[in-house]
Amino acid sequence: MTITIREGGPEDLPAILGMLDSSVEWLVSQGRTVQWGTEPLSKHEKTVAAVARAMDEGTTYIAEADGVPAATLTLTEGPGSYLSHLPPPGEPERYIHWLASDRRFKGRGAGSALLAHAAEVTRRAGVGLLRVDCYAGGDRALVAYYEANGFTPTHTYTHGPHDWPGQVLARRVG
Repeated sequence: MTITIREGGPEDLPAILGMLDSSVEWLVSQGRTVQWGTEPLSKHEKTVAAVARAMDEGTTYIAEADGVPAATLTLTEGPGSYLSHLPPPGEPERYIHWLASDRRFKGRGAGSALLAHAAEVTRRAGVGLLRVDCYAGGDRALVAYYEANGFTPTHTYTHGPHDWPGQVLARRVG
């Protein structure tokens, strides 16, 4: 299997939502319903709008496995307003949003390839800091995934009415 990475555009929104829905389906099958709920994210207008907004504000990348979209992320110049209560990093950064993979490609390296690509894009832009945030509840498997890809936990936070547990992670790239 060959993984290639390309820039995505508005025409990729249905495929991206499909990847997010695939992730929700997998999480539910694992009994992990707190992270993204139990319903497909494509059914939530606010989520669809948030994905489209991130795409408008940044650059979306699609990892393809033998030409089939397998994973995605969007890279912007900072986190969303939901993290405005945390201290800013004090330097330019790039921020990863909506990393997701089509679960048919789980374990094949598409997500890690995207994270490495985001680090390289960030470095080439002359920016030394790449950050991401993720769900930090349960067994913290997602935090461990980012750590395995070179990120270090920095700030914890809670979000929303149910105190959804989050973790910000950072990676030096310069």
